[in-house]
Amino acid sequence: MSESEMSVGRGRALLEETAWLHQAGQVCPEGLPMTAAVAIAEGVDSPTLCELAGLSRDADPRDIHDAFEQSLAELGIALPDQNLARRFALRKLAERVIEGVTALDELASDDWWEVDTETAQEREFVALIPQCTCCIEYALGLDQEAWESQLRIAAVALASSPMIGPDGR
Repeated sequence: MSESEMSVGRGRALLEETAWLHQAGQVCPEGLPMTAAVAIAEGVDSPTLCELAGLSRDADPRDIHDAFEQSLAELGIALPDQNLARRFALRKLAERVIEGVTALDELASDDWWEVDTETAQEREFVALIPQCTCCIEYALGLDQEAWESQLRIAAVALASSPMIGPDGR
């Protein structure tokens, strides 16, 4: 595979992952023009992708959303169903927990308990996520270190489980 083909592959992979996270409600529209610009720099091309890359972060979010979905369609990148996308985003959250880049309030900032989990690893991870920031202390009890350890163990188990998403479907 040539360097050019690898570059295009990276650009498509970026768009596919962004599509999955966007479908899960984890990507803000104002970041999509930059994602499009990076994909173009990697060699991916479509008329609407170029249009999207030229939009301002301050453009109407509906215009950004429509251009993003149209560019995906032009490139043959399908959007997953919302629950599958949420399960993918849950796995990405577990990876960020492992890397140590996720704050407690980020964990409790989404409705993760509403994800239709399908595996024991997903259920165990979700069970450890506080449902809201106002009751983190109540949910965690007095032993935050033990909770953090359990959360990391569950995150590793989830991240090690069979892949779902753009590559694993």
